[in-house]
Amino acid sequence: MSTTANVIALPVRDDVTERASLEHDVVLMLATADDLASGMRRVVERIRRDSEAAGIEWWTTGDDGLPELVAAVGTSRGVRHNVPLERAGVFVFHGALANAHVESALTSLAPIIRRRTSEERLARTTIELAQRNEALEDFAALVAHELKTPLLSARVADDPSKPVEDAILLVDALLEASRSRGDDTTYASVPECLEQAVEDLHAEIEITADVSATLPLPTAPLRVILRNLLSNAVAAGAVHVHVTAGRSPSGTRLDVDDDGVGLAAVESYASGSGIGLSLSRRIVSRFGGVLELSARPCGGTRATLELAQVPR
Repeated sequence: MSTTANVIALPVRDDVTERASLEHDVVLMLATADDLASGMRRVVERIRRDSEAAGIEWWTTGDDGLPELVAAVGTSRGVRHNVPLERAGVFVFHGALANAHVESALTSLAPIIRRRTSEERLARTTIELAQRNEALEDFAALVAHELKTPLLSARVADDPSKPVEDAILLVDALLEASRSRGDDTTYASVPECLEQAVEDLHAEIEITADVSATLPLPTAPLRVILRNLLSNAVAAGAVHVHVTAGRSPSGTRLDVDDDGVGLAAVESYASGSGIGLSLSRRIVSRFGGVLELSARPCGGTRATLELAQVPR
């Protein structure tokens, strides 16, 4: 009597198909990602599932030439295995070695990583150049607007040295304000900036203040903004200006109230082209704030500067 054994066919692992599938997945993830960092986070998660490593990291070289961890998943336990990709960075495997098809997939990623890195660095450089050009335009316009008064004073003064010195100091303040960027996280003292702005103007006007708060922007921009708002009040024929600063529901708020002719009679302003207010708004916008004018019920104008609170 003969017996026939039942043979169960086990699925055969197709390394070629598996390798092709992994390469396709990671290339597609990186090619369709909004940016390199988010794409590589997805790639690292996908490769960890395939490699069964405890953790995987992707390190690259930052703009400062130092190693920079861009994406990581899992824990850094167990044996450490590095897979260098030349200028595309280094993959670090913890707790497992990278198998052949994982290393092949990473090698296919290298040229895409290099290309996207170059593209993003070029984009950052383009944005920085545009911001610098905007700052230069602002600076030129601010100088032209703000230097009129001290230079005219120098022309008619018996001793022009003092107004010329004021003009030079003002240029320094304007240059510093134009160089300030929205990622600055310094806090300006409103009383100090207000005192400096009043000294800049040399205007005979009564100014009262309740400004114990600080604002989340550098000193130089706030000084220029306050100078322009006070200058507008003087041009409007204001006798009294009251400045307040404090918390608002969304962050911090600065109000400059004057008793001048008001917004309905801007044609009665003594002087001014309005360029100071326009540039002040551009400076404020760099720091995520807004600057608006409104009519006061009792007459005059209120200028309101609102800024989101920045965590210290």
